[in-house]
Amino acid sequence: MGELARLKWQCRRGAKELDFLLNRYLETGYLVADKAERELFVELLGLEDDMLVGVLMGI
Repeated sequence: MGELARLKWQCRRGAKELDFLLNRYLETGYLVADKAERELFVELLGLEDDMLVGVLMGI
């Protein structure tokens, strides 16, 4: 499985909102991001959904 396919699988969450935000970034921002930003995105994907919502929504 390639890196993008693996990340796309990790972007699949239980909430449509998270799926949309994560996949949108993967398809646009990730492709042009530098190595440090890509590593941060992978770290972000390791968060639990409730914490991830808080980070992405600023709550």
